Amino acid sequence: MVTQLFYVRTARVRALMGIAALCLLTAACAAAPERLNAGADPSDPAARAPAASYRPVLSGYVSQRPVEPASWRQQNERVAPAEKQ
Repeated sequence: MVTQLFYVRTARVRALMGIAALCLLTAACAAAPERLNAGADPSDPAARAPAASYRPVLSGYVSQRPVEPASWRQQNERVAPAEKQ
């Protein structure tokens, strides 16, 4: 009984492996997908491109120097949302 059950399971596994192998082989024979045209051809020297602009690297920089400690209560009141009226 146990050997018969083992044989049935191995037969199913072999069948599934065979089906998987057949699927992989047929998928390898499929044609390559057509190239998508997402824009101008980059190898074309006449292709238009957006204009380049200059942005300084440090344009948004804010100095973060150490400061003296302040009262935590004042700090909390400064950043707390306004009370609803």
